[in-house]
Amino acid sequence: MNSSAWAKFRKQQAAEREQLQRLVTGMRDLLAKCRSTTPNEIELAALAALLHSFYTGVENIFKRLAIELDGERIVGDAWHRQLLQRMKGPGSHRPALLSEELYDSLNEYLRFRHVFRNAYSFDLDWQKMSPLVLRLEDTLQKLEFSLDAFLKTAGSL
Repeated sequence: MNSSAWAKFRKQQAAEREQLQRLVTGMRDLLAKCRSTTPNEIELAALAALLHSFYTGVENIFKRLAIELDGERIVGDAWHRQLLQRMKGPGSHRPALLSEELYDSLNEYLRFRHVFRNAYSFDLDWQKMSPLVLRLEDTLQKLEFSLDAFLKTAGSL
């Protein structure tokens, strides 16, 4: 693995992580409110968009890793699922990125992404969305730790 690919990936994932932090920070008041109050229809739509944007950002990091470090693109009808699956296993030039626990958590966000893209906002269900919303910040923090460990470990290979 050449060092320019690693450098490019480091830069790309850092930029994406900044965007994810900005996304969550911008919704922090609404996230806090949802811990004690059921969101109204407009807030629910905003939270659904947040969850969708969050997973899109996470997936952007995974795509960059697949392209820059693994040298492969994921194609086909199930590429979203395949990409996430690949992140919990090592590549030929890198360690695994995700633990089983983080994989399972992110898989729930991936499933919600499909719901979001195929449902009307008035069909959203707070009872189903709330676990994802309420642990969003924790999930981002776990991803950050995982990425930091990955970069540290991978950088020494």
